[in-house]
Amino acid sequence: MAQLYYKYGTMNSGKTIEILKVAHNYEEQGKPVVIMTSALDTRDGYGIVSSRIGMRREAIAITNEMDVFEYVKALPEKPYCVLIDECQFLTKKHVYDLARVVDDLDVPVMAFGLKNDFQNELFEGSKYLLLLADKIDEIKTICQFCSKKATMVLRTENGKPVYEGNQIQIGGNETYIPVCRKHYFNPMISKEK
Repeated sequence: MAQLYYKYGTMNSGKTIEILKVAHNYEEQGKPVVIMTSALDTRDGYGIVSSRIGMRREAIAITNEMDVFEYVKALPEKPYCVLIDECQFLTKKHVYDLARVVDDLDVPVMAFGLKNDFQNELFEGSKYLLLLADKIDEIKTICQFCSKKATMVLRTENGKPVYEGNQIQIGGNETYIPVCRKHYFNPMISKEK
């Protein structure tokens, strides 16, 4: 029986590596998968799933207008699994589409992404995945400043913490740091401008 999985973690927790590993394991057995990612994340190109250690792969870019359910339904071959990267950027409709892929097409969906933003608020996609997912798992990593579990993302600009601004600002290690609660509120970097 297919299920909707939501696997979340902070930056640098290995979410994309997990997607690529799962895809490889299915495909090595001759089982096709569909890899999708948000069209908003263009750090390494449009429709590219890319890990910080250099692994990358083409993916279907999910735009705001895309009907994910109809896309998967129209595929010439039913996939064994749908894998989603950067799921925090999905809309409520996209998440409901993913639930329909599971329920109506009997195709498992594994969605990977951040849970909360740099202001410690839920992303839209994360909120609805928390509400609809059959299974929710945390992919853990450690705080950049100590050995505690990282549960938050600290945005930086020119090496200084930023706590206000637009929710979505695409970036990597140069912009975001995985941190524990203590170091989110008291990072070991200068707050002066």
